[in-house]
Amino acid sequence: MAMTRPEPTPGAKMHYLIRRRPTTSRDELIAHWFANHMPAVIARNSGADGAARYVATLFDQEGDAPPLWDGVAQLWMREPLPRPPRPSGDPPQDTFQEKVEPYWPWATQEWVFVDGALPLDPPTLNPPFPCTRSGFLKQISLVKKKPGIDDATLMNHWLDVHGPNVRETMQKVGGFRYVVNLSLDPENAPYFGLPELYFPDRAAQTAFWDALEPDGFTDLVEHQQTARYRCTTEMVGIE
Repeated sequence: MAMTRPEPTPGAKMHYLIRRRPTTSRDELIAHWFANHMPAVIARNSGADGAARYVATLFDQEGDAPPLWDGVAQLWMREPLPRPPRPSGDPPQDTFQEKVEPYWPWATQEWVFVDGALPLDPPTLNPPFPCTRSGFLKQISLVKKKPGIDDATLMNHWLDVHGPNVRETMQKVGGFRYVVNLSLDPENAPYFGLPELYFPDRAAQTAFWDALEPDGFTDLVEHQQTARYRCTTEMVGIE
């Protein structure tokens, strides 16, 4: 397969994986994330050195057992943010942080393989941000590499072989956006990479998995330790 990786997005894409405390319901998580946390993050990033974009993704609850993660916040920065001495939320600075476990920043580089537009219709009777968007099915995977696999080997295979294969398959089934985020410091990151795939509906997602041809990617990653999530709503803070 031809080496057709896209150019990386300038800067760094910071991820914050969110897990609620055992005593926190999913409804509480959503309410406090949107109302009590996102406005403060938006305010902190309002200057020239702030985030160019800020999006929080809510993972759908599937089954009765709590998921490993409840969602992820993403901020597009000019450069990677340094790892702080303590995680965010230790101690809590707002009600949202009281309801979730402390969380660390995770710096990645972003590659956009399929650059489909996402809907955005900010409210006019309230402040425009934060707002929500839906009307799609988003799939997120949290991918670990197999022990003994060289970082460069996996990165190059993902960008030059697997990524183009996924892109071609997405375009066949109607998937409209495909983004790959790879860790800038894989040895100290929770996962090697985080791909995001957007489909118009569940049928297109099913068709994608039925049509995707093997390309050797599964030989390089820990399939059993990969966490996969579906989501139908994003909370948008800066766009």
